[in-house]
Amino acid sequence: MKEVKIIGITGGSGSGKSTIVRKISEVCSDFVFIAQDSYYHSAEFISNENITAFNFDHPDAFDTELLYQHLLMLKDGRSIDMPQYDFVHHRRKEETVRVAARPLVIIEGLMVLYDKRIRELLDLKLYVDTPDDIRFIRRLRRDISERGRTAESVITQYLEVVRPGHYNFIEPTKAYADLIIPEGGYNENALQVLIPFVRELSMDL
Repeated sequence: MKEVKIIGITGGSGSGKSTIVRKISEVCSDFVFIAQDSYYHSAEFISNENITAFNFDHPDAFDTELLYQHLLMLKDGRSIDMPQYDFVHHRRKEETVRVAARPLVIIEGLMVLYDKRIRELLDLKLYVDTPDDIRFIRRLRRDISERGRTAESVITQYLEVVRPGHYNFIEPTKAYADLIIPEGGYNENALQVLIPFVRELSMDL
């Protein structure tokens, strides 16, 4: 296998990071997708009533050491056993998913650009920049429909930890981005710049 390239995609919760991944998948199919969310530490004691007892919007919420080791392995052309996370019960599942190495790795998550070691592994760093109100509405809808949350718990978590976490840890990493994409996958002008680059990158692999 030729040199493995890694694209990192970050931005606030609900910014449209997954839409960017989907757009990339339309022009390049031979890649591995790694979700930083899969590397959360377990927090089984969390419920709708005490949702802020574990801060999912802090760098310490992630098993960054394991993520770093897995990216190193993929960069070296080796397979990994990627963890899976249960967002309803807030815990890492016992089963893992075997991920074979591919020429292109795409990692997406809130704090992909936070850790210097991980930043240095990335060949392209993207920051998806979307207004707060849009991001909150998307998060509210997702957490209620997919994660069994109440509207009140989503609002409490957003005000007490999500919003502060965004401005303390996520927004500052915008400075490390090679490309900032306003409005995520809905920004056709930015995609016209990004997609040809990814297509060219994939052809070189």
